[in-house]
Amino acid sequence: MLNNIGLPGLLLIAVVVLVLFGRGKISSLMGEVGKGITAFKKGVKDGSEELEDDKSAEGARDVTPEEEKDKV
Repeated sequence: MLNNIGLPGLLLIAVVVLVLFGRGKISSLMGEVGKGITAFKKGVKDGSEELEDDKSAEGARDVTPEEEKDKV
């Protein structure tokens, strides 16, 4: 169904949406979408950094002397 829309159909849809919602509402909506995308990218970046930190913590060595380990 969506494969047959083409450029004239997309332009018609854009005009109808513009008439129904107005320019101000659409621009504020796009601003909110942009903020959402930015927040999503920041969350993904923070999550990947957290995973990298966990991996580096797993590679830590135990440097406790052998005689200290026996005391526990």
